[in-house]
Parts: sequence; structure tokens; C-alpha cells
Amino acid sequence: MSLPRGADFRPSWPLNSGHLQTMLSSSGVRRQLLPRAAQTVQDGAQPVMVDGGDGVRLTGAYTAQKQRPQAHGLAVLFHGWEGSVDSTYVLQTGSRLLADGWDVFRLNFRDHGDSHPLNEALFHSCRIDEVVHALSDIAARWPARPMALAGFSLGGNFALRAALRAPEAGIPLSYALAVCPIIDPGEGLFSLEETAPWFYRAYFLRKWRRSLQAKQAAFPHRQYFELDELKQSLRGLTESLVLRHTDFGSLQAYLDGYSVAGDALKALNIPATILTARDDPVIPVDAFEKLELPPNVELDIAEHGGHCGFIRGYDMSSFTDDYIAARFNALV
Repeated sequence: MSLPRGADFRPSWPLNSGHLQTMLSSSGVRRQLLPRAAQTVQDGAQPVMVDGGDGVRLTGAYTAQKQRPQAHGLAVLFHGWEGSVDSTYVLQTGSRLLADGWDVFRLNFRDHGDSHPLNEALFHSCRIDEVVHALSDIAARWPARPMALAGFSLGGNFALRAALRAPEAGIPLSYALAVCPIIDPGEGLFSLEETAPWFYRAYFLRKWRRSLQAKQAAFPHRQYFELDELKQSLRGLTESLVLRHTDFGSLQAYLDGYSVAGDALKALNIPATILTARDDPVIPVDAFEKLELPPNVELDIAEHGGHCGFIRGYDMSSFTDDYIAARFNALV
């Protein structure tokens, strides 16, 4: 069976620009231009609460397929940083998998979507334990098999780390796919601060500050940050988060805590795919080329696609929908 490859994505001008691909990936314009079929995963979706362990509650949405007498399996989707279960790319992928006969579960990380009031402690990227615990809960409550996982950007990083832990946690995960995952957080943060155009930093900081304001409103008795800390750069605000709200002693220790760089994925024994683009302006491609991977992990570097874009044309459809669906369907 021939599966699509990153090399198959050959967008014409102006969509061969990594910057344009990245800017369109989460834009309101894209959502407006999407066909109705790209949002059907919301129809009949069941809002649910899942157990993150130690009293942590995470939210999600479950949609049962109606195309087949029995589902192909259970597809779990992870959004990126400051995204949600209703991010455009999650809806597109979920709708495609639903049409192919997969039950679909979309998980919100802590403090994403409208979940800020559920847990008093802040989200940070090293909270992998609660995500793995949530996957165990999801697997127990929705038993369609195989169970396959896909994540985007930071969600791709979480997907790879969850796949590493799944066997020991008893999670029946058959496959994981990461689109433009964060590999080396230190290098990625440096790229955003030093080499990426200013508007990427402005975009992420605006969304993060808005999320922190929602958290403060949900827990007014807490003071999560001083006002002057919220005015810092991305690096400065991240360091304040680390020192105020984690047990890591330094920014670098925190960044190393969720890195999957170098040989970190050599112990991954679940089949997996990593898809990225050479023109991604957010996650440098060098980190991918330095990965030491086992034979069961496929690394696919496309020339174009930007950061989680891979947009084909003016209908705003994405190559990743077919890419993910083909690999999930190959499991069955």
C-alpha cells in the first residue's frame, strides 16, 4: 500500500511560502473558507471530562462515527499550544477521520479551550503525567480499536512523549503521528526570539497573556504573575513561569524536561511518524535532522508546508488530513 509522503506536497505560488502557510494555518480566514464537511466532527460531539490523575480534570469532545457498522478504531487528537479541540486543524483532521469511519476524541490540555477554572495550578509543557493518565481513561471508556494518536506542534511533542510512556502505562496505543512537533524546546524558543519574524512572537504572546488573564479571573485569590512579568519577552515570561510555578530550578532544566531531541526517542517501540516542513519558521529543521530514531519511527521532511500548514489551495484544505487518514487507515 502506497502512503502519501511529504515530498508529494507541492504547493504552487504563493502557497510555497512557509510564512504564508504558517499564518494561514490558524487564521480566521481559513476557518471561513473551509467547507462544511471540514467541521462535521462537531456535529453530535459529546463534551466530556476525563481523569488526569491526582484530582486533575481535563476536558475533551467525543464523536462517534456513523459510516460503518463498527468503527475502524479510536482516533485521539492533540492540539497545539494555546489551541483547543476546536482549532481549525483539529476540526479538519477529526472530520476527515470521522468520514473514514473512526471514532474521534479531541483532548484539551489543561488551561486550553474553556477549561481554565478546572484546575488551580497553571499549565506548562512538562505536564505529561496528566495527559498519559487521561489517555488511560479515554482508552478505558471508549474501547474501539486500534487506538491511534495524532498531535500538532506542542501537541505533537506530547503525542511522542505519550507514545514513549504508553506501554508501561498499559495504554493500548497502536500508532502515533506528530505534525511539526517541538523537538528541542530551547532551540525553538531561541528561534522565535532571535531569528523568526516579530509577528510570530507577538501572536504567541498575545494568546498566552489572554489565557493567563482567563486563569487569573477563574482564581482571583491567586496571584499568578506580577503585572511587569506579563510584559516580558517570551523567554522572560517562560522563565517566570518556571521559577514561580514549577519545581525546575532553571529555564534550561524546564526546557530539557520536555525535549525529545537527540536520542530521546530511541526507546519508542510503538510505530510512529514525524512529519515536518523544511520551511517551518517556528521549529528549526536542524533538530529533526539530528534525531536518532529506531526503525519503527518514520521521519518525513517536506520541502514546504510551514508550521502545521500544508494548505493545498484557496479552499484551505490541508494535505495533512489525507496524510494522517492514510496512515491511520493502514492500521486496519
